[in-house]
Amino acid sequence: MKDHLGRPLVAVTGIGIVTPLAWGREASWAALRAGQSGITRIRRFPVDKLRTTIAGTVELPEEAAGGEIASSPVRVERMAAAAVEEALAQAAIGPEGTFPGPLMVGMPPVEYEWPQRFELARRANGDGSYRAATEAAAGRQDLYETFVFGGVGERLAARFGTRGAPIALTTACATGASAIQMAVEAIQRGESEAAIALGADGSVQPEAVIRFALLSALTARNEHPERASRPFEKTRDGFVMSEGAAALVLESLEHATRRGATVLGLVSGCGERADSFHRTRSNPDGHAIIGAMRNAIADAGIAPADIGYVNAHGTGTPENDKMETLGMRAVFGDAPPPISSNKSMIGHTLSAAGAIEAAVSLLTIRDQVLPPTINHAEPDPAITLDVVPNVARPVSGLRHVLSNSFGFGGQNVCLVVSAAP
Repeated sequence: MKDHLGRPLVAVTGIGIVTPLAWGREASWAALRAGQSGITRIRRFPVDKLRTTIAGTVELPEEAAGGEIASSPVRVERMAAAAVEEALAQAAIGPEGTFPGPLMVGMPPVEYEWPQRFELARRANGDGSYRAATEAAAGRQDLYETFVFGGVGERLAARFGTRGAPIALTTACATGASAIQMAVEAIQRGESEAAIALGADGSVQPEAVIRFALLSALTARNEHPERASRPFEKTRDGFVMSEGAAALVLESLEHATRRGATVLGLVSGCGERADSFHRTRSNPDGHAIIGAMRNAIADAGIAPADIGYVNAHGTGTPENDKMETLGMRAVFGDAPPPISSNKSMIGHTLSAAGAIEAAVSLLTIRDQVLPPTINHAEPDPAITLDVVPNVARPVSGLRHVLSNSFGFGGQNVCLVVSAAP
């Protein structure tokens, strides 16, 4: 049960998903197949002075009941825990609270948000200096534990009984895919028989929305939120910020087979290439995007022609979609495989995107149906790709899917997921 390089084949035995469409794998996947949008007007904070007033938000149960709005790290942890619980229930691996491997947590950078800063300013009697805020925070251990970057991973590791120190990482929009890559490589190196790979993001809060808007990265199609995210479409003008989480239980195929687990598919290839061209833009020559795609396909031991579908990074920004088209044509030539973007329906889930899209790619193979790119009203003549427009497309014989994740700062990770042997 080795791959073409003599490494253990890495099987997926559990999938958990949270999106703006639903809490749960099957409900989220059904809505994606149906072409439903999870984009709505932001309700958790005032937006009347903002350029962009829409997002894909995930509401916690207590918030829905009128409770206090959670901070981003709390939201990340809650969604992450739900995704891991669902994945573990499907994998049925080990006794509850004991997992035979490490945890890789992909999550956004963490910093105090405005409510916490205002509270510290009040405690400092209105003195907004850094020293006063630091002194006011000195007695707030709970605040420190909530916002320290590694805290989410530590608490999740304790909750699910994973082995070793959890690894928390952030590689911009490629974060979820990076977490999967790290887990796969740990199994391939023989360091563990199993691992949990997780990507989660809950960053729809005022400062983050304002920052992305100042970068001119967000669309401002506020009148009709469900029509705002338009990847690969001629009138696309930016992405929709969103939230969510996905978790995969990964095992060596030998370990999964030995314990009689149901194998949902394989993560057969991982490709990574960095590009230090610009803080947000890709190098116009596309070498890092092209390299990441080619590396993933080569790592899987297959040819480009074996890829039957591509789950796009597909953000809906003019720059990204142009660069992804360039990469696709360089890798696949004049007959690229079908491509579609989940972000047209759930928005850009940032640190979670690579994990959610890898999970959806596995479900695409399972059900042999390609999810659509909705809002594809006017194809862009410069996008010379087979975009699956508006309605899901049934297929047959689909065995290999390429899932692309291209991050700010040139952090690019691509994954090949494949059907179970």
